[in-house]
Amino acid sequence: MLKDQISSDLKDAMKARDQVRLDALRSVLSAFTYRRVEAGHDLTAEEQVAVVAKQVKQRNDSITEYQKAKRDDLVSKEAQERDILAKYLPAQKSGDDVREIVRKTIAGLPADSVNQGAIMKAVMPQLKGQADGNLVRQIVTEELTASAAGS
Repeated sequence: MLKDQISSDLKDAMKARDQVRLDALRSVLSAFTYRRVEAGHDLTAEEQVAVVAKQVKQRNDSITEYQKAKRDDLVSKEAQERDILAKYLPAQKSGDDVREIVRKTIAGLPADSVNQGAIMKAVMPQLKGQADGNLVRQIVTEELTASAAGS
């Protein structure tokens, strides 16, 4: 399972004295523990992936905020941690793949219910853990704009 792999990599990071990797892996293991207590059961593989995805998203949000504050030192650390954690996630779909799924979803929805909320609600379960929500939202907006212009 993912948690076992991360625990093993944590030991390797300790031996290598790789502080950034150590911090990133400790934080995700802590998040696993917190989520397990919250859920009241051992985490499934899917739940573990969701925890890692949330950690990556938090790093992305932090990077954005640190960039606004012009804290390049912290941007660098967060980016390194994000990249380390992203390796534990399933392969991410490309923008073109996401766009194709969004187009198919729009085509499958009744014409009177085509809005951003309905499309996101239909698309996100298909892309769970495979695409960033911000990217999906951006593509949905572009497709809605394109289809409105084409009408």
